Amino acid sequence: MVRNSFSHVDTWVFDLDNTLYPPQMRLFDQIEVRMTAWVMRELGVDHSRANHLRGHYWQLYGTTLAGLMREHGVDPAGYLADVHDIDFSVLQPDPQLAYRIRALPGRRIVYTNGDAPYATKVLAARGLSGLFDAVYGVEHAGYLPKPEAAAFQTVFALDGLNPKTAAMFEDDPRNLAVPHDMGLRTVHIAPTAEPAPHIHHHADDLSAFLGLLTQT
Repeated sequence: MVRNSFSHVDTWVFDLDNTLYPPQMRLFDQIEVRMTAWVMRELGVDHSRANHLRGHYWQLYGTTLAGLMREHGVDPAGYLADVHDIDFSVLQPDPQLAYRIRALPGRRIVYTNGDAPYATKVLAARGLSGLFDAVYGVEHAGYLPKPEAAAFQTVFALDGLNPKTAAMFEDDPRNLAVPHDMGLRTVHIAPTAEPAPHIHHHADDLSAFLGLLTQT
């Protein structure tokens, strides 16, 4: 029974983008457009090159921002404010998801590679405000992104959670490898399963999976 696998969990860690809202809402599409435009403007390259760098840095460093900081000395605060200046109205509230998150026993936190102000806006648009004990963004990890081990170690130490009694929900499977090694229960949230030793569970619907854990 799936629920028994989480009987020891007292801290629930949620990624944000494409996890606390479904990817079909296409919010991140807007961010990618703004990322490409930012790279074009600030690095003085054409659209094709900027789009390539956006994807290349994400693949190589975990986030586009990490690559821009590493290779171009970009100021993260200005970049994050610009790329997150988007239309949040594409997100719809999800009362059932809110109910099931609230029903989880223990602490509930958000940990995103975006920043905390952006995360707060996403949560508000989804009707999830006030459900989490803490919201951590990339700034809380000194701008180190998931999947870097030091990023998880910094945020989890800041939060004070015990990895052995925590679970993490995340859409990017590579971001579950370090949590798995630290002792967290890992859940991959995505339309298609990607079997891997560091993924304990897969779900294509976060709310439905949480319903199994809370019997709601």
